[in-house]
Amino acid sequence: MRAVVYRGPGKVEVQDVPVPRPLGPRDAVVRVTRAAVCGTDLHPYRGELPGFPAGTVLGHEFAGRVHEAGPEVPFAVGERVFASDVIACGRCSDCLRGRHYQCGAGSLFGYADVAGPSVDGGQAQYVRVPFADVVLAHTPDSVTDEQALFVGDVLTTAYAGVRAARCEPGDVLGVVGAGPVGVLAARCGALAGAAEVVVAEPDARRREQAAEFGVRAVAPADFAAALRAATGGRGADAVIEAVGSDTALACALDATGPCGTVVALGAHHSTAMPFPTGQAFARELSVRFTVGNPIALRDRVLGVIRAGVDPGGIVTHRLPLEAAAEAYRLFDRHRAFKVVLECAS
Repeated sequence: MRAVVYRGPGKVEVQDVPVPRPLGPRDAVVRVTRAAVCGTDLHPYRGELPGFPAGTVLGHEFAGRVHEAGPEVPFAVGERVFASDVIACGRCSDCLRGRHYQCGAGSLFGYADVAGPSVDGGQAQYVRVPFADVVLAHTPDSVTDEQALFVGDVLTTAYAGVRAARCEPGDVLGVVGAGPVGVLAARCGALAGAAEVVVAEPDARRREQAAEFGVRAVAPADFAAALRAATGGRGADAVIEAVGSDTALACALDATGPCGTVVALGAHHSTAMPFPTGQAFARELSVRFTVGNPIALRDRVLGVIRAGVDPGGIVTHRLPLEAAAEAYRLFDRHRAFKVVLECAS
C-alpha cells in the first residue's frame, strides 16, 4: 500500500509499505478514504521534535471503512467509521473518568513515541487501529467522510476549547490564532452564544481567509484593544490560545479581563516562558491547558455539525495521497488553509 512517510525535517515521501493486519482481538484495519494534514504534523516536519524517527507513517486525522476487524470490534467490515486522534484503552481509571488522553496505554497515530507507543498514522491507504472498539466511531449517513475526520481531532479540539472556557450566551470571546483550530473555535463560540468573537492573527492572508469564513480577525497588536472596546474596557471573558507558542499565550493573557479564563489548546513544548504571575494574580485569571478528547466528546461534536458548523468549509485544497509532499509544503507556508488527502473513493 501507499503511505506518507517522514524522511527528515522538511521532507515527506509517499512510499510502499506493508498493509497492516490486526494484532489483537480489539484491533481493526481501516481502509482510509480521507485523511488530513494537521498543524500538529508540522512539528516533526519543521524539525521541532529532535530525534523524531525517519520512516514514521504520519497522520492522525482520517476516516474510511472497516477493512478487517478483530473479534471484539463492534463494527462490520465495510462500515463507515472515523477515528479519534487519541488512542486509549477505554478501560483504565483515567479512561473511565473520561480522561482518555491520560490513558497509560495511550498514544497518538503517526507521532512515533512522542505521546506513547508508536502507532503508524492514517495518511495511508490502510491503517491499523488499536482498541478499535473505543477509538473508532460510526460515521452517520448525514455526515461525509471529510466532515467526520474533523470530529476525530480539529473540530473537537475547537469545541473542547470553548467548553473549557465556559463560554456562555453574551460573553465576549477572544481566540489567538486564525488557523483551522482557531477559526473553528470562533465558530463554536458563536454557536455557544458569544456576543462577539475576535481572533488575533499576524498573517494578513489568514486574516482575510478568516473573514471569508465569517470570523473577525485582527492583528495581534490590535487584539487586546478590540476586546476591551467590546467590553467597556474590561477585556475578554475568555481567550482561547490555539497556536502553542509562548508569544501566543502571552497575547491571550494580556487580553483577558478580570476573573476571565485563558485556555491553551495549542501544543506547547517550551519551558522558557516567563509567566506574568503578578498580572494573573491581580486579575484573578484561570489558566488551563486542554487537549481535545474526541472519544468523550464526539457525539456532541456531531451535533455541532448538525447545528450548521460545516468543518469542510475551511478546506482549501483536496489533493490525492500521492501529492502529500506538496500538501505539506503548501500547509507549512500558509499557502493552504486546510488540506484533505483523498486516499480512496
